[in-house]
Amino acid sequence: MTAVGPRVLLLAAAAVIAACASSEKPKPAPLEPLTAQIAGRQVWSARVDRIDFPLTIAVNNDVFMVAGRDGTVRALRATDGTEVWRGSAGALLTAGVGSDGRFAAVVTRDNELVVLEGGSVKWRARLASRVTTAPLVAGERVFVMGVDRAVQAFDALDGRRLWTLQRPGDPLTLLQRGVLAPFGDTLLAGQGSRLAGVDPLRGTVRWEVAVATPRGTNEVERLADLVGPAVRQGDRVCARAFQSAVGCVDALRGVLLWNRNTGGTEAVGGNAQIIVGADASCRVTAWKADSGEVAWTHERLLHRELSAPLVVGPTAVFGDVEGYVHFLSTVDGQTLLRLGTDGSAVVAPPVLAGTTILVATRAGGLFAFRPQ
Repeated sequence: MTAVGPRVLLLAAAAVIAACASSEKPKPAPLEPLTAQIAGRQVWSARVDRIDFPLTIAVNNDVFMVAGRDGTVRALRATDGTEVWRGSAGALLTAGVGSDGRFAAVVTRDNELVVLEGGSVKWRARLASRVTTAPLVAGERVFVMGVDRAVQAFDALDGRRLWTLQRPGDPLTLLQRGVLAPFGDTLLAGQGSRLAGVDPLRGTVRWEVAVATPRGTNEVERLADLVGPAVRQGDRVCARAFQSAVGCVDALRGVLLWNRNTGGTEAVGGNAQIIVGADASCRVTAWKADSGEVAWTHERLLHRELSAPLVVGPTAVFGDVEGYVHFLSTVDGQTLLRLGTDGSAVVAPPVLAGTTILVATRAGGLFAFRPQ
């Protein structure tokens, strides 16, 4: 067996680990009766092909960019859902969408990076490994991170490969979104349980911080990859380490600010005051952003397979396995509003453009809400 074989087998094993659920799949907690405390409504809807990959919705200049399984990429105006452009990667997808507003990037199941401009394919590049993290497009470069956590940089204009950062890897990594984000003149990349600050021009590591310390008796238990997207507020960047911890890093100095041991498989959300996320049972916890102290917990959405949250204004917004969107108070976790979609699971972290929140479901439904 080649050196690649064991890694492939272990990656396949990782794919059976589901977010906010055990292998026994407990029934979702019944929804509590609710009198809405804030106003909100659906303002438009649209559709893409079924979403069976880790979709990231890109937001640029009041435009949402989304993609479905079949490779169709759509740019939709946030205010009313008007289609700005539509294009196709020409193959089934495993990751997307990353965009800087001009270029949009996705990755196909054939391990091909496809970059579009205005709906037309500009270039393609073959990748060495599978990708489940949306590419990052910034500074006329396209950055791609494989499931082996190797990071590559391409010229956004012509597709030239500029550099590759290959670090010593763990034997088991996640088929899930990793952390790949800009921070000033630094590229942030999740490398197992560590957050690395990378020089985007040369691909060299400037600093590295462990967000969690992997523990366990086997490789699955020690799996602690950082799960994206990360949350940034000023110099503070916070992320979840799979099954292990939630922590915040000062990305300017490259030092750990705090971390707290907690289970969970989906990314966290946050603002300047709190960091919030759901654990493996979908118990929602909010930590004070400056200290990591627990601010509140919410246990009325257990086993509802919650998405990563969006924190906007006074609310933390979660989607669930039945397509409901829950608006929780950032002050005490109280449910303020609940809105429905198409009954299939919410599969991407909700995103915000202007005053419009977009939610995507497994069935390919795109639902835009506007809280008031």
